[in-house]
Amino acid sequence: MKALRSFTVRPTLPRELAALEALAMNLRWSWDEQTRDLFRWVDPGQWDASIHDPVRLLGLVSPERLEELAADAGFLRFLDEVHTELLGYLSKPRWFQAQEGGSPLRLVAYFSPEYGIAEALPQYSGGLGVLAGDHLKASSDLGVPLVGVGLFYKHGYFRQALDIEGWQQERYPDLDPYGMALTLCDGVSVSVDLAGRPLHARVWRADVGRVPLYLLDADVEENEPELRTVTDRLYGGDPEHRLQQEILLGVGGVRALQALGIDAQVFHTNEGHAGFLGFERIRQQVQKGLAFSDAVEAVRAGTVFTTHTPVPAGIDRFPRPMMERYFGEWAEEVGLDADGLMALGHRTGDLPDERFNMAVMGLRLAARRNAVAQLHGEVSREMFADLWPDVPVDEVPIGAVTNGVHAPTWVSSEMGDVLARHVLPEWEEAGRDRWARIHEARDDELWRARAVGREALVAFIRRRLRESLQSRGHAPSNLSWTDEVLDPAALTICFARRFATYKRATMILSHPERLRSMLLDPERPVQFVFAGKAHPADDNGKAMIQEIARFATDLGVRHRFVFLEDYDIAVARALYQGADVWLNNPRRPQEACGTSGMKAALNGALNCSILDGWWDELFDGENGWAITSAEALEDDERRDREEAESLFQLLETQVVSLFYERRGTTPRRWIEKVKHAFATLGPEVLASRQVRDYVLSLYEPAAAHDTAVRGDDDGFAPARELSAWRSRVLEAWHGVHVDDVVVDEEPVDVGQERTVEAIVALGDLSPDDVEVQAVRGWARGDGDLVDTEVVAMAPAGEAPEGHLRYRVTFACPRAGRIGVTVRVVPSHPLLATKVELGRIAWA
Repeated sequence: MKALRSFTVRPTLPRELAALEALAMNLRWSWDEQTRDLFRWVDPGQWDASIHDPVRLLGLVSPERLEELAADAGFLRFLDEVHTELLGYLSKPRWFQAQEGGSPLRLVAYFSPEYGIAEALPQYSGGLGVLAGDHLKASSDLGVPLVGVGLFYKHGYFRQALDIEGWQQERYPDLDPYGMALTLCDGVSVSVDLAGRPLHARVWRADVGRVPLYLLDADVEENEPELRTVTDRLYGGDPEHRLQQEILLGVGGVRALQALGIDAQVFHTNEGHAGFLGFERIRQQVQKGLAFSDAVEAVRAGTVFTTHTPVPAGIDRFPRPMMERYFGEWAEEVGLDADGLMALGHRTGDLPDERFNMAVMGLRLAARRNAVAQLHGEVSREMFADLWPDVPVDEVPIGAVTNGVHAPTWVSSEMGDVLARHVLPEWEEAGRDRWARIHEARDDELWRARAVGREALVAFIRRRLRESLQSRGHAPSNLSWTDEVLDPAALTICFARRFATYKRATMILSHPERLRSMLLDPERPVQFVFAGKAHPADDNGKAMIQEIARFATDLGVRHRFVFLEDYDIAVARALYQGADVWLNNPRRPQEACGTSGMKAALNGALNCSILDGWWDELFDGENGWAITSAEALEDDERRDREEAESLFQLLETQVVSLFYERRGTTPRRWIEKVKHAFATLGPEVLASRQVRDYVLSLYEPAAAHDTAVRGDDDGFAPARELSAWRSRVLEAWHGVHVDDVVVDEEPVDVGQERTVEAIVALGDLSPDDVEVQAVRGWARGDGDLVDTEVVAMAPAGEAPEGHLRYRVTFACPRAGRIGVTVRVVPSHPLLATKVELGRIAWA
């Protein structure tokens, strides 16, 4: 029998314990150990039963226990101490407020379809959401003025279980926002148009330290039943359902901020899912009197777009009929026809009926764009080069900010204590010089912290494995073997991530006998732990899980090889803190960044990975191991065989022997490698570094750009002028060309100067519309230039036929053959980059 209606009853706390509610309702508890210790004191048994959720805990604790705590002087002192510390955290100036000279940045609105903050708020599926959660947490720690915007999914992402055949089963729980660390924004609602049907949404607020996160929820009575399901599941449904979610996130998110009285200055689109925020902001500017092209300039200036996928198939694309049905009225309102609408999401050369590409739209409507690792930046520049047709691939205006991870969320207390003693008490803020001090830590001290993490992981896995088997109907009397699964002293290798084919989770199974030999070695055993989910529609990913799970049920190896079901933040944290080696073997370069290895590294694990994502830029030859990538091979099967052989060679000849090489009880050379990994990776993999990079290289320039295009009276006169200039330059660009380049080709001594002169035709443009540049570099045998440098040339008078002369002189720094060419690029003080228009006239 099902309830017709239901409601939540929240606990009433004694007056002396009122601060517990404030602490429970701020998600800072998810990364503050002292706050979690306080809630554990409330009731240790119920703390575990609540899955470490303070809000749920307070609903489970008996009134008698609450009265006991209200009379406990020691508990009240600790409660006051923790609450006072939270108030200080929320109010004291931090890094952002301490910047010299102030900042042009007033407020960032950060949009993401998912947020992984804590297992108690299951609004995430994997890496993108966890990254977004870490971004909010680090922004809070640094005092960055930022608000988050997302959706509240009634069923979240799915809970995973495996059937008797090892096939993934999905279960979607009903989530009660009233029973979470969420507050309903009373009196605030938004509506968006879905092809002629109004969709209404309420707004929930979660406090992530100093950062508010607003989540839009369509499960309200004002909506017809079908539309109430728009926010039912994260990444669920068909393409139209996905489009509806993205309209609510982008368009509704902008309207929600306005309804809340929040005046955001910079809009950061975390992947293309929220890209329609640009449509709404353009519409509002057109309503205020701007032409469409002027409104685009006004909106673009303050927008940052981050691309997260190097795989075209991972980008949302919607068919033309669907776009016309949902956005035809919008297009008419802003002055576009159907082709103009589709062009916003089309690549150069796309046919009119090509699907609308959300990443392309994001790139077109943002003045600043970035990938999430340096290698990913290279891939993205090549992937989207056609949007800037005349620009060399390495100058395509897509930068890179390498992701980072929020250390207090992921690092074990034992390892955190070691780092605090030897790096800095606030070690997550330490620079490279301070991280080098980890070498001063005693080997046995670091080894003990690693052993504690491994022991905790083994206990966690045994408990989860037993619970999983019991839930499938296994009798407890038949599960005694689970008490001996894994060895707390054995080399533990972990692999945990989304099960997608390019991530190749089953690579380790390609040599089953060699794998068995490692697992069952009596002197130097190796054990593997796997975890991860496949998208519900990805049968290939599910088949990989099944293959792993079936191997894990083999009676001969099940005590050394485990698949852990229902991967979430709690499982991930246990794996990061217990792994000795973090394994990652994607097909390069299909991993955008891959932050799981960063979290493991901060707990003292060593990475063994393909040089992809973040590992490509941070591996130095000694801080882990690099699996050989055979990407030059076109045959994927052959490539997989060669890379699997490299993996096994590393494990058999280097990793295992180093771990078990002991003098006494401590593997000193292994620990030295761990220390080196800490010293080289520690300062680079932190979310605090990532957020600082965003602030200094993207947010603050975007804020200044937004202010500049607004003008003195917020009338956007500069945006109008920039729009007119852009149209004029693009129309006249065919008349721009370089007629001649003159440079003395006789040899010159090191240190001497050489002058380059160019004759340039500008057609209907003026010298103020362009910059003439000399591109110099070292000439290879084939004539290509490498290590190039772009130098602006100065006007040097008129040339025949109304052309202009430009000149530059530069020193020759070292011996070799220097090559030079000349080009002309559009130039305007309000352009984010010189190549923004995608037009270059080359000599």
